Amino acid sequence: MEHPTLPEEPIDVLIAGGGNAGISAAINAAAAGLKVVVAEAAPKHMRGGNTRHTRNLRVMHETPKPPLTSTYPEEDYFDDLMRVTGGETDQALARMTIAQSGAAMDWLMEHGVAFQPALGGTLQLSHTNAFFLGGGKALMNALYRAAEGLGVTVLYEASITGVKISERRFQSATLAIGGRTEEVSAQAFIAASGGFEANIPWLKEYWGEAAENFRIRGTPYNKGAVLRALLDAGVAPIGDPKQCHAVAIDGRAPQFDGGIATRLDSVPFGIVVNREAKRFYDEGEDFWPKRYAIWGRLVAAEPGQVAYSIIDAKAAEDFMPSMFEPVTADTIAELAGKLGLDPTTLEATVARFNGSVEPGTFDPTILDDCQATGLHPRKSHWARTIDSPPFAAYALSPGITFTYLGVKVDESTRVIIDAGGLPAPNLFAAGEIMAGNVLGEGYLAGIGMTIGSVFGQLAGREAARHVLG
Repeated sequence: MEHPTLPEEPIDVLIAGGGNAGISAAINAAAAGLKVVVAEAAPKHMRGGNTRHTRNLRVMHETPKPPLTSTYPEEDYFDDLMRVTGGETDQALARMTIAQSGAAMDWLMEHGVAFQPALGGTLQLSHTNAFFLGGGKALMNALYRAAEGLGVTVLYEASITGVKISERRFQSATLAIGGRTEEVSAQAFIAASGGFEANIPWLKEYWGEAAENFRIRGTPYNKGAVLRALLDAGVAPIGDPKQCHAVAIDGRAPQFDGGIATRLDSVPFGIVVNREAKRFYDEGEDFWPKRYAIWGRLVAAEPGQVAYSIIDAKAAEDFMPSMFEPVTADTIAELAGKLGLDPTTLEATVARFNGSVEPGTFDPTILDDCQATGLHPRKSHWARTIDSPPFAAYALSPGITFTYLGVKVDESTRVIIDAGGLPAPNLFAAGEIMAGNVLGEGYLAGIGMTIGSVFGQLAGREAARHVLG
């Protein structure tokens, strides 16, 4: 294809990454009258980074805020975040994200994004998360229309491969496009290019050979080139390189870009066993939106990076169905054979679990009193005996959404240059490349989009403020 060219006039703001954070930043910078260029690594039909696969963002609201129901006060939101991260978060940035989430949603609507009522089932998000009408791709199309209407130049199949920083200021970036490289200067630079989850060799630096068995739920273009360039240039890192948003997905999912449809939500309603046909974690620890994102890492730690979600006929309608049909059988032994597990061990695991289930009232909408105790690990909620054929199973693989190693930022989204804590006046970051400031570990459904929206919109305003003096 013919690649677009850089504008002849000087660039005010150069943005790496064309997902939610990058395009939001571009809109606000262009609205201030600046010349804005976005370098998007993907071709046009795959633009938008991981945002293409999203469905919602988590929003604080003190009163019902259609399509959100009830209320979700700041302290409840913050408590939820502290619980899933174990306190591993920059609390000032976390509170800023939460406090501005409602305004970020309003801003999206002002720029053409439509919302719909929340889904039901295992998500239970009607009062916390606003769902995009048409999903993430519709959201991105709306934002791109707004950006292009303001004169933003978008370069597709264009990657930032190097960043020059001198005297604590961004000077220029190396742009690879159309088989050539160019040195591009701008008055301000915004890094919004995601993490390094699609870079298997980089993942292997921390995970070893296990990373070969990972599947990447999102875009194959998030290889971390900008993150690597910034770290090499001396900016301050943030986050544990082994921490990530990783969910359990169907083992038959593609290596890259499978999206949300490959996620499995059956875990709370049965048991999960490893290759040895043994349970290894509490499947009913908490509501699924607060725990689904730990299961990728849990499976990654098991032999072969594989596990199996096992349910019976009682649970078949309790969760959103997978895009793949389950493996089914009339007996546990037959199911084990189809999965390649030892039948005797799996039968013993199921029998031990069934014998530990306490009578209760099953209710997936609350933390119910259906428990399995007296075994390790226990199952804290939604425990029912697995005794109603046909039995069904799904193979689970680690599905990496995005990595938490990133660049440290301040409350104006400026990138911190070194351990001294001083920010660069014209270098900003937004979205997954800085999400580790808020997400030290764990995940809360929808907060990734909230981080991208809040920090993307803010980065555009701050970059414009810098350029305009």
